Amino acid sequence: MKTLLKLLIFILFSNSSFTQERVKYQKSTCIVLGNCNMCKKKIEKTAKLVVGVKSAKWNVITGELKLKFNPEMTDLVSIEKAVAGVGYDTERYKATEESYNSLHYCCKYERKK
Repeated sequence: MKTLLKLLIFILFSNSSFTQERVKYQKSTCIVLGNCNMCKKKIEKTAKLVVGVKSAKWNVITGELKLKFNPEMTDLVSIEKAVAGVGYDTERYKATEESYNSLHYCCKYERKK
């Protein structure tokens, strides 16, 4: 009887996982200004905090932020706004003076006018 119950529970849970739709993540990139590995940690952490972002990898040398996210939950604009909100300029959004000035001294990159 216990074996039958275990089998039924297994079938119930395994069957439900097959019927779920797989999320189709969108890949995108943008440029984020920054300087160092401290910037890298903060930029990636901020991007990943946006609901729907699966991964975020920022390249210290090129400034390229590679993203993978669920387009039904977020978009590139929202992610860039979040990153700009913690002090890092992106291609489309400039961080406020207050958020930029709150960055650690080594993280203060040369801002474009």
